[in-house]
Amino acid sequence: VQLQASGGGLVQAGGSLRLSCAASGSSFSRYAEAWFRQAPGKEREFVAAISRSGSSTYYDDSVKGRFTISRDNARKTVYLMMDVLRPDDTAVYYCAAKQTILTVEPSSEDRWYDTWGQGTQVTVSS
Repeated sequence: VQLQASGGGLVQAGGSLRLSCAASGSSFSRYAEAWFRQAPGKEREFVAAISRSGSSTYYDDSVKGRFTISRDNARKTVYLMMDVLRPDDTAVYYCAAKQTILTVEPSSEDRWYDTWGQGTQVTVSS
């Protein structure tokens, strides 16, 4: 599978953005998906993950209650709805995927994922 992230942009603090990660290729529903982000001068960090079926979701504490990850397997797309954005959410956001079996839950470790999208810039002004 190949991933294409989109939806980034410039938004004021308190605003919202929805990121999309479109997958090409077959068997999208066999992949766990996640979003990571990397701010200038910082290491890449986990944001959110979703299981193959979409029944389980996981969030970093810094975004819990503000961001929502979801997926549409028919459209082969994963979304990250970001609300109440803050300046410290500014970063390049990357989607990632790994093919798994049903009983394996997605990881918050970036090295667990083997497929990455190209990144989309999110800038939140104060």
